[in-house]
Parts: sequence; C-alpha cells; structure tokens
Amino acid sequence: MRQTTRNAPSFAEEEKMVLQGYHFIAGIDEAGRGALAGPVVAAAVVLPFHLRATWLQQVRDSKLLATYKREYLFRCIKRAAISTGVGIVSHRIIDADNIVRATQLAMKRAIEQLRPPADSLLIDFLKLPQVPINQKGIVHGDRICFSISCASIIAKVTRDRIMIELDAVYPGYKMGQHKGYCTKEHIASLNRLGPSPIHRRSFRPIKEILPE
Repeated sequence: MRQTTRNAPSFAEEEKMVLQGYHFIAGIDEAGRGALAGPVVAAAVVLPFHLRATWLQQVRDSKLLATYKREYLFRCIKRAAISTGVGIVSHRIIDADNIVRATQLAMKRAIEQLRPPADSLLIDFLKLPQVPINQKGIVHGDRICFSISCASIIAKVTRDRIMIELDAVYPGYKMGQHKGYCTKEHIASLNRLGPSPIHRRSFRPIKEILPE
C-alpha cells in the first residue's frame, strides 16, 4: 500500500501493523457524534494490503468531500474491501448513556460484523477498552490514516441516508439537508416546532428548549 498525494491520508499506520504480523487491520470511524438528532453510526473497514486503484488518491476524511464524491468512494470502498461493518446506536441510547459510550458501542458493533474478524484496529481518536483486540487510537486519524478515512466515508454516507429517510418521517426540520447537525435553519425549526422524537434530549440546545 502506498499513498503519496500531498495532504492525502497514508498507509503508514497500516504498514506498521503489517510489520508486526497483523493480517486484518480495520480502520474505524464514526459519523453523527456532534449531531442534535438521529443515531451515531460507526464503520469498520478492512482493506487488502496491496490495493491498487485510481480512486485511492481521492480518499479524504469524509467531512472534506462533496456529497457526490462520498457516494462514489462509498461504492469503490465497498467493492475493494475485504470486509466492512456498520454499527448504529440510536438517540435513545445516546440520551440514556452518553455520546462517548454510545460511539464506542457503535464501533464495537461495527467491528463484530467483520468477516474475517479484524486482528488489529486503527481508530479515529478513541480507544475501545471493551474490545479485546490490538488497537491504536489516532488523533486526526480520519485525515492521516487511509483505512480510517475509508471508514469515515462508509459511516457518513450510511448515516446521511438514514437522516434523509427520517426527513420524510419527521417533516419540517429539513433533516435531509443538515443531517441533524446544529445549523441556523435547524435551530429555527426547533424553536418553531419543538423537538421531534429523534432529537437528543440530553444535548444542548434541545434540553434548553424542553419545558421544565
């Protein structure tokens, strides 16, 4: 694996794991951690060591990509990956527990879907003490580690599709546009309509809008 394009994520972390004897190295990332509504979604992606394709140079952290490019890369990653897994944790669990533990649970669920199972994990920022697999948390991993960048794309596209579906169930908030994040339009809708059933009541400003 190689990635030489400037400012693109590299395979450096994956190559370190290969040298240590690991075979199925999963990149892990989440989408929706900071949203005001909907689930948090995590993805796990295991890629072949000697992957060669023209689309590799286009991979970035999902937040840096246009929607059409994310959709294109989503399809490319799914076709090329040895395995992918997605974990979804609802707003109810986020409110009952907290967003960090909910994110860790989503990541654990994504990892459990991998076949063959991962023997090493590269995770954006977090570590998963409840998962007994060799792992490394990487600050800004979604920008510098290729497998994590790919996981960020899978998680983001999956969650965006969920929010577009929920937009039809809970009209008026325009979830399909802002995907539940804290935009001016979203706050205006909340002030006008109040929270929907999928809003995270433990998050500001939702809990400030709720009646005492």
